[in-house]
Amino acid sequence: MTLTFQLDPPIDPALRDGVLALWADVSNAGGAVGFVPPVTAEDIRPELVKHLAAMAEGRTRLLVGRDEEGAVGATAFFSFSPHRLMRHHIWLYTVMVHPQHQGKGYGRELMAAATEAAGGFDGIEAIRLTCRGGTGADRFYAACGYKEVGRVPGAIRVAPGDDRDDIHMMLPL
Repeated sequence: MTLTFQLDPPIDPALRDGVLALWADVSNAGGAVGFVPPVTAEDIRPELVKHLAAMAEGRTRLLVGRDEEGAVGATAFFSFSPHRLMRHHIWLYTVMVHPQHQGKGYGRELMAAATEAAGGFDGIEAIRLTCRGGTGADRFYAACGYKEVGRVPGAIRVAPGDDRDDIHMMLPL
Protein backbone atom coordinates (compact mmCIF):
# COMPACT_ATOMS: atom_id res chain seq x y z
CA MET A 1 0.00 0.00 0.00
CA THR A 2 1.01 3.56 -0.58
CA LEU A 3 -0.45 7.02 -0.34
CA THR A 4 -1.80 8.91 -3.34
CA PHE A 5 -0.72 12.55 -3.30
CA GLN A 6 -2.60 15.55 -4.65
CA LEU A 7 -1.39 19.13 -4.74
CA ASP A 8 -4.06 21.81 -4.30
CA PRO A 9 -7.03 19.48 -3.85
CA PRO A 10 -10.49 21.03 -3.97
CA ILE A 11 -11.47 22.05 -0.45
CA ASP A 12 -14.75 20.51 0.57
CA PRO A 13 -16.20 19.55 3.97
CA ALA A 14 -14.80 16.01 3.74
CA LEU A 15 -11.25 17.24 3.12
CA ARG A 16 -11.53 19.95 5.79
CA ASP A 17 -12.80 17.44 8.35
CA GLY A 18 -10.16 14.91 7.28
CA VAL A 19 -7.36 17.40 7.82
CA LEU A 20 -8.81 18.42 11.19
CA ALA A 21 -9.06 14.79 12.31
CA LEU A 22 -5.52 14.06 11.10
CA TRP A 23 -4.15 17.13 12.89
CA ALA A 24 -5.88 16.16 16.15
CA ASP A 25 -4.77 12.52 15.92
CA VAL A 26 -1.16 13.49 15.17
CA SER A 27 -1.14 16.06 17.99
CA ASN A 28 -2.64 13.62 20.49
CA ALA A 29 -0.06 10.99 19.51
CA GLY A 30 2.68 13.48 20.47
CA GLY A 31 3.38 14.90 17.01
CA ALA A 32 5.01 18.33 17.00
CA VAL A 33 2.52 20.16 14.77
CA GLY A 34 1.75 23.26 16.80
CA PHE A 35 -0.31 21.77 19.62
CA VAL A 36 0.25 19.61 22.68
CA PRO A 37 -2.13 16.89 23.82
CA PRO A 38 -4.90 16.68 24.67
CA VAL A 39 -6.43 18.59 21.78
CA THR A 40 -9.66 18.32 19.81
CA ALA A 41 -10.51 19.12 16.21
CA GLU A 42 -12.38 22.17 17.50
CA ASP A 43 -9.20 23.39 19.20
CA ILE A 44 -7.39 23.12 15.87
CA ARG A 45 -10.14 24.54 13.64
CA PRO A 46 -9.06 28.23 14.01
CA GLU A 47 -5.54 27.37 12.87
CA LEU A 48 -6.86 25.42 9.88
CA VAL A 49 -9.10 28.36 8.98
CA LYS A 50 -5.95 30.54 8.86
CA HIS A 51 -4.30 28.01 6.53
CA LEU A 52 -7.41 27.91 4.31
CA ALA A 53 -7.56 31.72 4.14
CA ALA A 54 -3.88 31.82 3.12
CA MET A 55 -4.65 29.23 0.45
CA ALA A 56 -7.52 31.33 -0.88
CA GLU A 57 -5.12 34.30 -1.07
CA GLY A 58 -2.51 32.25 -2.95
CA ARG A 59 0.07 32.46 -0.13
CA THR A 60 -0.19 28.78 0.84
CA ARG A 61 -0.64 25.51 -1.01
CA LEU A 62 -1.69 22.11 0.33
CA LEU A 63 -0.32 18.67 -0.47
CA VAL A 64 -2.59 15.84 0.69
CA GLY A 65 -1.81 12.14 0.84
CA ARG A 66 -4.80 9.82 0.81
CA ASP A 67 -4.74 6.20 1.86
CA GLU A 68 -6.24 3.32 -0.14
CA GLU A 69 -9.69 4.11 1.28
CA GLY A 70 -9.45 7.78 0.25
CA ALA A 71 -9.01 9.06 3.82
CA VAL A 72 -6.58 11.90 4.53
CA GLY A 73 -3.46 10.12 5.75
CA ALA A 74 -0.83 12.85 5.34
CA THR A 75 -0.47 16.57 4.69
CA ALA A 76 2.09 19.26 4.14
CA PHE A 77 1.41 22.96 3.65
CA PHE A 78 3.70 25.11 1.50
CA SER A 79 3.94 28.80 2.37
CA PHE A 80 5.45 31.39 0.05
CA SER A 81 7.66 34.02 1.63
CA PRO A 82 6.14 37.49 1.56
CA HIS A 83 9.62 39.03 1.75
CA ARG A 84 10.76 40.16 -1.71
CA LEU A 85 14.36 39.05 -1.05
CA MET A 86 13.36 35.54 0.01
CA ARG A 87 10.88 34.51 -2.64
CA HIS A 88 13.24 31.85 -3.99
CA HIS A 89 12.62 29.71 -0.88
CA ILE A 90 9.37 28.08 0.17
CA TRP A 91 8.42 27.03 3.71
CA LEU A 92 7.00 23.61 4.52
CA TYR A 93 4.61 23.53 7.50
CA THR A 94 2.32 21.12 9.32
CA VAL A 95 3.97 18.02 7.89
CA MET A 96 1.85 15.13 9.19
CA VAL A 97 1.40 11.40 8.68
CA HIS A 98 -1.43 9.70 10.54
CA PRO A 99 -0.13 7.66 13.50
CA GLN A 100 -1.72 4.48 12.08
CA HIS A 101 0.45 4.88 8.97
CA GLN A 102 3.74 5.64 10.68
CA GLY A 103 6.52 3.14 10.19
CA LYS A 104 5.35 2.29 6.65
CA GLY A 105 7.60 4.74 4.81
CA TYR A 106 4.77 7.20 4.21
CA GLY A 107 6.72 10.05 5.79
CA ARG A 108 9.49 9.62 3.24
CA GLU A 109 6.86 9.38 0.48
CA LEU A 110 5.31 12.63 1.72
CA MET A 111 8.67 14.39 1.77
CA ALA A 112 9.51 13.12 -1.73
CA ALA A 113 6.13 14.31 -3.01
CA ALA A 114 6.71 17.70 -1.35
CA THR A 115 10.13 17.98 -2.98
CA GLU A 116 8.66 17.10 -6.36
CA ALA A 117 5.84 19.62 -5.95
CA ALA A 118 8.16 22.41 -4.81
CA GLY A 119 10.44 21.72 -7.76
CA GLY A 120 7.52 22.65 -10.01
CA PHE A 121 6.91 26.03 -8.35
CA ASP A 122 8.25 28.88 -10.45
CA GLY A 123 11.45 30.39 -9.05
CA ILE A 124 11.71 28.14 -5.98
CA GLU A 125 15.26 26.99 -5.28
CA ALA A 126 14.98 25.54 -1.76
CA ILE A 127 12.55 24.24 0.84
CA ARG A 128 12.85 25.47 4.42
CA LEU A 129 11.19 24.07 7.53
CA THR A 130 11.45 24.19 11.27
CA CYS A 131 10.95 21.39 13.74
CA ARG A 132 10.74 20.97 17.49
CA GLY A 133 13.85 19.61 19.18
CA GLY A 134 13.61 16.48 21.28
CA THR A 135 11.22 14.71 18.93
CA GLY A 136 13.62 13.08 16.47
CA ALA A 137 12.03 15.02 13.61
CA ASP A 138 15.39 16.61 12.80
CA ARG A 139 16.92 13.15 12.25
CA PHE A 140 14.00 12.21 10.00
CA TYR A 141 14.34 15.37 7.90
CA ALA A 142 18.12 14.90 7.71
CA ALA A 143 17.51 11.38 6.36
CA CYS A 144 15.32 13.03 3.69
CA GLY A 145 18.22 15.26 2.63
CA TYR A 146 17.57 18.37 4.72
CA LYS A 147 20.49 20.10 6.45
CA GLU A 148 20.29 21.89 9.77
CA VAL A 149 21.02 25.56 9.13
CA GLY A 150 20.15 27.05 12.50
CA ARG A 151 18.88 26.40 16.00
CA VAL A 152 17.27 28.62 18.60
CA PRO A 153 17.76 26.98 22.00
CA GLY A 154 14.66 26.77 24.17
CA ALA A 155 12.49 28.78 21.77
CA ILE A 156 9.51 26.40 21.98
CA ARG A 157 7.80 26.07 25.36
CA VAL A 158 5.80 22.84 25.30
CA ALA A 159 4.97 23.12 29.00
CA PRO A 160 6.40 24.91 32.04
CA GLY A 161 9.93 23.58 32.46
CA ASP A 162 9.87 21.85 29.05
CA ASP A 163 11.54 24.16 26.54
CA ARG A 164 12.68 22.76 23.19
CA ASP A 165 14.99 23.99 20.48
CA ASP A 166 13.51 25.46 17.30
CA ILE A 167 15.55 23.73 14.59
CA HIS A 168 15.76 25.32 11.13
CA MET A 169 16.43 23.02 8.18
CA MET A 170 16.77 23.49 4.45
CA LEU A 171 16.79 21.38 1.28
CA PRO A 172 18.22 22.95 -1.88
CA LEU A 173 16.27 21.86 -4.96
